[in-house]
Amino acid sequence: MLERFNQFIYDTKSSVLGIVGFISTIATMATIGLIIYVVGFPATAENMTFIEKVMDVVFQVFAITYFVKVIYSFERIKFIKETIYEAILMVFILITAIGHALFSQDILHTLTGYFSHISAESFREIYQIIITISMLYIVGQKFVKASSYVHLLTINPAWTFILSFILLISLGTGLLLLPEMSTHAGGANLLDAFFTSVSASCVTGLIVVDTATYWTMKGHYVLLFMMQFGGIGIVSFAAFFTSFMRHGLGIKHQVAMQEFLDSESLSSAKNMLRKVILITLLIESLAATLLFFTWGSQVEFTHLGQKIFYSIFHGVSAFCNAGFSLFTDGLYQNIIRESYLFQVVIACAIIIGSIGFSTIQDVLSPKKLRERIQKPWKDWELGSKISIYTSAVLILIGMLLFFSIEYNNTLGELTFFEKMIASFFQSVTTRTAGFNTLDFGEFLQPTLIFMILLMFIGASSGSTGGGIKTSTFLLITVSAIATIRGKKNVDLGKRHISNDLLFKAFSIFAFAAFYNLMMIFVLSIVEPNIDIIRIVFEQVSAFATVGLSTGITAELSLVGKIIIIFSMFFGRIGTLTLALALSTRVESTNYKYPNAHLLIG
Repeated sequence: MLERFNQFIYDTKSSVLGIVGFISTIATMATIGLIIYVVGFPATAENMTFIEKVMDVVFQVFAITYFVKVIYSFERIKFIKETIYEAILMVFILITAIGHALFSQDILHTLTGYFSHISAESFREIYQIIITISMLYIVGQKFVKASSYVHLLTINPAWTFILSFILLISLGTGLLLLPEMSTHAGGANLLDAFFTSVSASCVTGLIVVDTATYWTMKGHYVLLFMMQFGGIGIVSFAAFFTSFMRHGLGIKHQVAMQEFLDSESLSSAKNMLRKVILITLLIESLAATLLFFTWGSQVEFTHLGQKIFYSIFHGVSAFCNAGFSLFTDGLYQNIIRESYLFQVVIACAIIIGSIGFSTIQDVLSPKKLRERIQKPWKDWELGSKISIYTSAVLILIGMLLFFSIEYNNTLGELTFFEKMIASFFQSVTTRTAGFNTLDFGEFLQPTLIFMILLMFIGASSGSTGGGIKTSTFLLITVSAIATIRGKKNVDLGKRHISNDLLFKAFSIFAFAAFYNLMMIFVLSIVEPNIDIIRIVFEQVSAFATVGLSTGITAELSLVGKIIIIFSMFFGRIGTLTLALALSTRVESTNYKYPNAHLLIG
């Protein structure tokens, strides 16, 4: 019987599924429009009633198209198992529609009858949240399916990263321009929205408007979204989704993923990708939980939900090294800067986010920990050692220098213990994150100079931070020492460092140095009233995606802000793009010219 039915519908399968696909596309576009309208525009009783009716129609269309796909799938049980979450959602939609058709009332009224102590308005809010999440899930699922065809494109892997960030920035700017996202009458200014979107997407933290008061709660959710996707790299969610892997990943893109995650092989890059999102969510959840219990007693929240959201926001901002805060003065706020346990949690989240996903996997994964317990002789990978040891040395040096230089200045009124915590926190956040618990406008020039150096070095490869990376800095240093000592080979950790790696490190350093010098030169022209040390600090902070400022960001001219925008974007993708370009061989190099004899130095 079933076989006859399959034979009966076989001839119409192609045409029916084509029509279903077209209808699904129209419904998806309608869903996106509804989400934007609900989230971004003021809600009234009349338009919300209309929107809910349209939502019901759109959902029923999705349910019908899903069941048609089930019918035309000749392995129906397997299809349902592969789309189990969508199946559950469609069943819920079907039950809601049947209930409304038979009893002329939706589930809300039924639930209100069972839970009389909860108002219908509360149920309405819960229902709207469920519907919004469901709609986002449907759109996300369509996006994932669409991303499975990215491998058919023949673009350079470097462009995949560039376009992914352009997409994220464009989406963020559009959302921040919606009336409900800001407290500014008529919506946010285009430049302010664009600047904030770039800063959040590139996990920088520089701001031209007060994050706490200029953006509404919905705007804060958008910032959280952009920090999360920008920190991990939206490419991990799009071009390299797990579903994308099942359709086959080209060698070019596997190489790009290997570079992005700083893994040693293509297979390990593919395996690590599946763990990146899980690792991120676990660490951010732990950070948010610890922050929830370490807010100072002076910090008052209007309700429990606000405290939870503030904890999640700052946990994500810390791990992604974004530096955004929901307080007007950042962590320099009076009620925050004396919460030293809170600062330690933030610092730890920053450090973990800055050492790189491959290092986190190598050092902290349960599997690796068990292996080292069973085999004590098994050591960390070389990349993990470079990341952790170099970061530790830079943090210690920065802490001691900051402590000694600012001892009688910005640290003057603190106790010895408080000075140590403040110095440690500022050393950690200077390299990557951009939080501040002290007034940067009062720092001495020597402090600003060594902080510029720390920002320029930045975080570790494959992390959420910026800069030229600790591995680049270490390879240049080791190579310089080897040259001075007259060594022909560069060795590190009983491993030979190939010339390809050294050339890549020097290229990244040269590019970063040249770019920053050029932008500092231009900024000094367009911002003649600002001290050069503050201009240098602002530019390096933007390029290294740190987000620290001496307070001049909002004072910059239009041209100055555009330069900082470009620096944040290019700093986030520039060195990575250069590394990917250098790793791609497009022509033969199986030849060698005669040795040149030049005077150097």
